[in-house]
Amino acid sequence: MPSSNTDDPAFGRLLEYVEDSLQFQTSSYNDAYLDRRVSARMRRRRVDDYETYQEMLQEDEEEQQALLDALSVNVTSFFRNPDVWEALREVLRDLSSKGSRRDPIKVWSAACSDGREAYSLAMLAHDDDQVDERRIEIVGTDIKREILRAARKAEYRASETNDVAEQLDPIGDWERYVDKDDDIFRVKDKITDMVRFNRRDLIREDPPGTFDLVVCRNLFIYINAESKRAVFETLGSALEPEGYLTIGMTETIPPRVRRQFDPVEKRLRIYRATDATVQR
Repeated sequence: MPSSNTDDPAFGRLLEYVEDSLQFQTSSYNDAYLDRRVSARMRRRRVDDYETYQEMLQEDEEEQQALLDALSVNVTSFFRNPDVWEALREVLRDLSSKGSRRDPIKVWSAACSDGREAYSLAMLAHDDDQVDERRIEIVGTDIKREILRAARKAEYRASETNDVAEQLDPIGDWERYVDKDDDIFRVKDKITDMVRFNRRDLIREDPPGTFDLVVCRNLFIYINAESKRAVFETLGSALEPEGYLTIGMTETIPPRVRRQFDPVEKRLRIYRATDATVQR
């Protein structure tokens, strides 16, 4: 069995190699999370210690990519936590009631993974008579180029661990938005046309604009406190006055930036920007 001790100097040297040579910012993530992902790759390759695994990485480009894929956080689904999506329906209704009919409503799906969250937002806009989907403009961003290619493809395969039809159930008659061909689900053009995808590092880079709604769910449980504050500052700087922010249901806003967000649905982790947020 691989060793599993984050205090092991060899583990630290391995992380330094991954950060410096493979350009993955390990210092932004919790050591326990990194060790779980690294140890899983070590078990797959039948390697028993960090030093040997680092030597393997230095010689094996395919394993380098496999590790980077394992380290990237890509757990997602359509309409994850349906109660949150019903609350987001109200948010989109509120945004639709404001401004002129020509004003776009800008939405950012940060850390969008394979696009299901961004497409869920587009479906939700189409599903509600009180929301003008023609005004909705959605940007999905992620740090991983490969996952963005999957998002743009907008095809999802059902399996024992990925019941796509069940994920789509909260939207009701989902066949309006998704075509099914055996175990392949393809998002229809009227939904994909509402979304564009770009690569973005939430820790190191500025946001891709300003937005009326920012959705960044289930990222913060993986990153350390310093990086968490940095990402919240990035998200806050992206919000228009009285813009909305949604985070994961098990996540919290750091005390240092808490004054920038007023709770709208605290249990569901939906907040609105305060004056402190938009004083950029």
